[in-house]
Amino acid sequence: MDKDRITGAAKEVGGKVQGAAGNLTGDHKTELEGRFHEASGKGQSTVGQAKDAVRDAAGNASQAAKDAFNNPGASAGQAKDAVRGAAGSAAGAAKDAYDNAGSYAGQAKETVRNAASSAAETAKDAYNNPDRYVGQAKDAVQSAASVATDYAQDAYNNSGQYIRQGSDVVAQQVEENPLVALLIAGAVGYGLALLIHGRG
Repeated sequence: MDKDRITGAAKEVGGKVQGAAGNLTGDHKTELEGRFHEASGKGQSTVGQAKDAVRDAAGNASQAAKDAFNNPGASAGQAKDAVRGAAGSAAGAAKDAYDNAGSYAGQAKETVRNAASSAAETAKDAYNNPDRYVGQAKDAVQSAASVATDYAQDAYNNSGQYIRQGSDVVAQQVEENPLVALLIAGAVGYGLALLIHGRG
């Protein structure tokens, strides 16, 4: 299987997830990026499928040629038919990829058009209702500051306990797995030496 096919399928799925997340949260930029990645992934997957079809056809033609060479009793017509069939499969796959590429480009254009329209609507809404957006931003900053303050207070109040717990866990792991601990310490030391002295 061609890597474009795998990468394209992964981009397509990732784009669908990203688009859905953007739609769910109301983040139009994320939704647009997700739709773009989805369309891009479809196109790349199609290219990979065409490459696979061409590769398979070439493999079939090669095998037919080997069979004809290894079996001189077989007719030249059989070899010609096998090569013709493989070439036809490759041509069909290439035509299919070409035909679908236009469809995916159209989908990408439509996605960009929709996202631009959505961004324009959001900008217009922000211009017409600035107090709402300022209020939302203020609430978000206050909420984030409150959460950060809570974490900082917790860390300050329990820092000694966290250090003791961390030390106990490390000590227990070293006692249970001294060889692994030695290897990790060596790797960390080697990494620090590389950082300090460089590779040169």
